[in-house]
Amino acid sequence: MRVLVSDTSVLVDLERGALLEASFRLPFRYCVPDLLYERELKDHGGPDLLRLGLVVEELDSDGLTEAIAYRRRVPALTLPDSLALTLARKRAWLLLTGDGPLRQLAAAEAVECHGVLWMLDQIHAAGTATTAALHRGLTAISAHPRCRLPRPEVRRRLLLYVGE
Repeated sequence: MRVLVSDTSVLVDLERGALLEASFRLPFRYCVPDLLYERELKDHGGPDLLRLGLVVEELDSDGLTEAIAYRRRVPALTLPDSLALTLARKRAWLLLTGDGPLRQLAAAEAVECHGVLWMLDQIHAAGTATTAALHRGLTAISAHPRCRLPRPEVRRRLLLYVGE
């Protein structure tokens, strides 16, 4: 089973689109670093994520040192994001993020990285949500004022979901 390390942004987008449950029905194991869970998820839907199957992983002191080095290298990153990258790199797992600087650093570190649109593609391919649910979900995600998804990719998927 493939393991996906998520930052907060992807989980928030999936929740915003009411597609969390559909994503957890995919054949993946979802993880977050312990500090990310404590700081960003625990009091914001964390228990529900755990019930769905989210696993909280701890990094050793070497991992923490590596994450701090990433943060120094790219000051735009948060420590939880740096920890997510470190966890994905050290364990050779896939990183899920919507954060541009984190994606760039992941690419530089040869860590496979995808975002919420890839997740929607996986949900669509596996049929864990209807196309109507995917359309509603992506419409809600893309309507949010902080959405930075590429508009052409959003339009392409919305047309696909309507056409089926």
